[in-house]
Amino acid sequence: MNKTITIAHGNGGAENHELITKIFYKYFKNDILERSEDAAIVEAIGKKEEGKSSKIAMTTDSFTVSPLFFPGGDIGKLSICGTCNDLAMMGAKPKYLTCSVIIEEGFSVRELEKIVRSMKKELEINGAVIVSGDTKVVPKGSVDKLFINTTGVGEIEKEGISAHNLKEGMTILVSRDVGAHGATIFAAREGIALESDLQTDCKSLYPEVKDLIDGGIDIVAMRDATRGGVAAVLNEWAVASDVAIEIEEDAIPVQEQVQGICELLGFEAVSLANEGTFVLAVPSMHATMALEVLRKHHDNAAIIGRVGSEHKGRVVLNSAWGTKRFLDLPSGELLPRIC
Repeated sequence: MNKTITIAHGNGGAENHELITKIFYKYFKNDILERSEDAAIVEAIGKKEEGKSSKIAMTTDSFTVSPLFFPGGDIGKLSICGTCNDLAMMGAKPKYLTCSVIIEEGFSVRELEKIVRSMKKELEINGAVIVSGDTKVVPKGSVDKLFINTTGVGEIEKEGISAHNLKEGMTILVSRDVGAHGATIFAAREGIALESDLQTDCKSLYPEVKDLIDGGIDIVAMRDATRGGVAAVLNEWAVASDVAIEIEEDAIPVQEQVQGICELLGFEAVSLANEGTFVLAVPSMHATMALEVLRKHHDNAAIIGRVGSEHKGRVVLNSAWGTKRFLDLPSGELLPRIC
């Protein structure tokens, strides 16, 4: 590992994985943390209510996105969606959040209020509330405008969802087109004028998850494809469950504008960050039902592959030309500060 931290260590890919395992897991190692789920599942403290799980989900996230405002969202919306979505991916209803902000001296009060209003709107969508917080103001130049940290606790509504539960023959789906958030942030940051209405996919996912649960879908695994994109999720699942995952490249939905930015940057859409797109694994018998539920929210939700047994621990991408290649964890800098 490098002697100094690089931007690549925050990309959600290979370098980020190395940083977490070789530094943080080395000292913080425990059975809960090592499961590497979107949120930790822990025992609730206090009396268990009849008919409800004795477990809760807990997660935390920090947000440093640049620019603070972008088409379809801002850092406030992102901070609530990001934490609530991690809870939802573990089958939990978001309930309580904390909010900590680090503000640069001279930051606009008007812009701060706009950001907090965005947070309030997403809290209402999730049925969650902020119950604790912290505010720090630092001298100008000590931080880039505004950083936010949110920690969330959720009530488990469906138990047993885990990246460790994939089995051969299961079906892999995505909830909508991929890469929109990463492409939007890049365009906004670089001042690229797009002849389109491309905007972030940033969205609270709990309503979609609730529909899947209420529809009786046997959810095996879910994960929102944030840093490192769909490629990172699939590789993490393949390793966690010791399976192969086989994906059909031409089945992955990608907006034309996103594909154009990928060609400009030399990236793959499956490696770009999302903030309102998730990957879902279900038994094959539930795939069609799951797709119907997802398409009530996005008509481009798709079945993109299956769980296999050949090349365990790897993701295989089948191209439209009949060739195969491994889809590895993203590496390199990609796009820093996208969330």
